[in-house]
Amino acid sequence: MIGERVYLSLGCNLGDRLANLRRAVAELRELDRTRLIAYSSVYETEPVGKTDQPLFLNMAVEIETDLEPLELLNAAKAIEGRMGRVLSERWGPRVMDVDIILWGSLTLESEGLIVPHPEFRKRAFVLVPLAEIAPNAVDPLTGKTVAELAADASVEGRVGRKMKLEV
Repeated sequence: MIGERVYLSLGCNLGDRLANLRRAVAELRELDRTRLIAYSSVYETEPVGKTDQPLFLNMAVEIETDLEPLELLNAAKAIEGRMGRVLSERWGPRVMDVDIILWGSLTLESEGLIVPHPEFRKRAFVLVPLAEIAPNAVDPLTGKTVAELAADASVEGRVGRKMKLEV
C-alpha cells in the first residue's frame, strides 16, 4: 500500500483504560486500506479543560492509509461507538477518544474535521506520546517538528508514568 502517513491520538479515562487502548489499537490494525506502522508507550495524564475527572491514559499511533480523511474520521468514530463512547460534555470523561492529529503535509478544514488538529500544539498528552514515535514529523502550519512543539514550556497538562502496551 502506498498511502499517507497519519498520526492519531488515543485517550481514555473510563473502564479498564489499558484494555480500552489495546482494543482501539487492534481495531485500527484491522481497518481496510490501512496499515499500523507504530504506536507509542502509554502515558498517564492529568485531564485538561475539565479537571474534576479520573486520570487519562494517552498514546499516539502512526498509520499508513489510502482512506480519505472523512473516511478515516468515520472509522475512528465507529471504533469509539463500538467501545461504548457516548458524546456528552466537552472534555468530559470517555471510554475512548480517537483524534486525527497530523496527515502528512495536508491541511484541511471541513465540517467535523480540521487537520492538523487545532489543539494539538498546546497539549502535552498528545505531544509527548507523538514525539516518542514521530519526533521529526512536521506541523505543516508552523513548520516545527513534533519534538520542537513538545519541548515548548507552554504546553498544557502534566504527563505522568509511562508504560508499554502489548497488542
